[in-house]
Amino acid sequence: MLHLFKGQKKLVEECFNIESSSPLTAEQLRKLKLILADGFVLETISEKTRFLETEIMEVGSRMNFETSDSSNLVTQCHACGIPQIRRIEKSVRYYYQREEEKKFIIDSHDRMTECEYPKPISTFDTGIKPSPVAEIPMIEKGPEALSEIDGFPFDAHDRQRYYEYFINKLKRNPTDVEIFDLANADSDHSRRHAFKGKMIIDGKEMPETLMEIVRSTWEANPRNSKIAYYDNLSAQLGFECWTLVPENSGHASRYVKKKLVYHITFTAETHNFPSGVEPYQGAGTGIGGWLRDVFCGGRGSLVLYALAGYCTGRLNIPGYPLTWEEDFADFEYPHNLASGLQVAVRASDGVSDYGNCFGVPAKGGFFRSFGARLPSGERVEFIKPIVYIGGGGVINARHIKKNKAVRGLRIVQFGGPAFNVGFGGGAASSMHQGENKENLDFNAVQRGDPEMERKAYEVIKACVEKGDDILFDSAHDQGAGGPGNVLKEIVEKSGGKVHIRRIKLGDKTLSVLQIWVAEYQERFAVLIHVDGMNEFTAICRRENVEFEDLGEVTGDGKFVVLDDNDDSTPVNIDLDFVLGEVPQKVFEDIRVIRDLKPVTWPNDLTFVSALMRVLTEPSVACKSWLVDKIDRHVLGRTVLQQSVGPLGLPLSDCSITALSPIDTVGSVSALGEQPYKLMVDPKAGARMASLKCLQI
Repeated sequence: MLHLFKGQKKLVEECFNIESSSPLTAEQLRKLKLILADGFVLETISEKTRFLETEIMEVGSRMNFETSDSSNLVTQCHACGIPQIRRIEKSVRYYYQREEEKKFIIDSHDRMTECEYPKPISTFDTGIKPSPVAEIPMIEKGPEALSEIDGFPFDAHDRQRYYEYFINKLKRNPTDVEIFDLANADSDHSRRHAFKGKMIIDGKEMPETLMEIVRSTWEANPRNSKIAYYDNLSAQLGFECWTLVPENSGHASRYVKKKLVYHITFTAETHNFPSGVEPYQGAGTGIGGWLRDVFCGGRGSLVLYALAGYCTGRLNIPGYPLTWEEDFADFEYPHNLASGLQVAVRASDGVSDYGNCFGVPAKGGFFRSFGARLPSGERVEFIKPIVYIGGGGVINARHIKKNKAVRGLRIVQFGGPAFNVGFGGGAASSMHQGENKENLDFNAVQRGDPEMERKAYEVIKACVEKGDDILFDSAHDQGAGGPGNVLKEIVEKSGGKVHIRRIKLGDKTLSVLQIWVAEYQERFAVLIHVDGMNEFTAICRRENVEFEDLGEVTGDGKFVVLDDNDDSTPVNIDLDFVLGEVPQKVFEDIRVIRDLKPVTWPNDLTFVSALMRVLTEPSVACKSWLVDKIDRHVLGRTVLQQSVGPLGLPLSDCSITALSPIDTVGSVSALGEQPYKLMVDPKAGARMASLKCLQI
């Protein structure tokens, strides 16, 4: 293994650990140094370290975890004539003198993807062998065998349902791969049990489910809706407009003017649980997940802009006490969740950095910080934060409907390689707070790669811009539940057969279970006719994106996963059981009537002190710290963003986006939220939140 060193700071040095299949020539070594050097200056990089091994602590990526930086650098090396480079991982070497300095270094690194190197590494091979597929002994132990599995969040009814299917119908024990597959497919994250469940409040059954209430506005006025409640996003009636598209999409060609009907799309998601556990990565992959949803509307669609919102607990800024925080010094916070201040800074950094790296403008949002003790003594606070990402784009009117999964279609995935990240994310985020184990919470947080997502988007964009010749019959993004979820969704109830060993691994130690249900991101699943595979292959190669032809739609109603390493079948289940309707769950609750008191003003309150209180309240205070760190005009479609007026203050109530670079039609977006008022009067709070949007 070759080591190259770089460092401008006196006490910190970067080390590049380079794996090569054969020795480099002098010219290849010179090229490699130029790739890794600062500003292509050879003098900034050396083959010798500045430190003695006894003086430093070295932290780098886990040997079994190939980073996105490595894959990008290896691609550059191959393009520059150094084909034998296999992997390049950067570690950071810190010179320290005191134990507290060492502790700070340990606490500051990402313990999921990084570790300490006690000595310089000589190989990336960890010696770890993947765990084999295991059987769950339900024949021997009954339904309660499922209770012994960490991360399985379901009740006795669910366990009995699985027992009847596997033991009474299939006459066999399930594999652990099948059970974790079902755990994600049946979680509230996927099934929306609470929204679809029967609600009993104060002993009285409610006439509607939450989902029926949500759908009621659309059912009352569906005439402008083009996609609603059945896809990755929603779409409303748009416009016929002139736009620019490549003359020969997927190849080097000029742009031509073309008239298309573009419908306006929008979707949103929250990444609350991951952002509470690891704010930067959790929020970054929140915007990544939202982007993937936008891309996969219908048979494929295009992204234009993002909106972002944050709700945190009290900020408790060191050295900057806020008046309303002084009475709550006794508030305790869980050690496994980030503080309000950490979420405010690091989660917004994660969203901004991912958006900037991908290249999507964030043009609106909100920020709330709240924690209070009510007169009854009840504490109300955003301890588990809300990190909201929304936004949209456009979809060609000819692409709004996914085609049926018919026998013979190829099941294809493309994007980033497989890692053990986001393992059990759907199940973990569906558990009640405090019900899970901390290490499982942390393992369920994803790690994002915006550069890979951008490259994958270029593949989708090239296919979408083919218009009537679009290559996809259906498109879905990979999210919670990993390939196990997305591949079953895309074949619907038609059935499919896939070869799991064809999935490219970024971590060679992954077991079949981890490959199948981990959420590793920036991956997409599509159905393609056999005669379109050559053109799709050429587009992926042009954009330097890996893809895998995993199998085919079978039409037999079963979903089968084959392991070609040992000719086994880790998954063999009926899609009617997985995707069919599950019995409606019942949720009981009791209304809490809060005894709230009118606001009383302090006797010493003056106009100036009142004004200072208002202007330092986070939802009112200047949002430049949020707005100024993300690009608000990339893509060139921004008509109005947050910063307006001669002073460039982030005061706009809405964002306006052009649907085309050469036409005068567009969409207007605004966010309305009034969480404090909802505690006082839910109906009034809902009306004011709606009016906040309608007033534009």
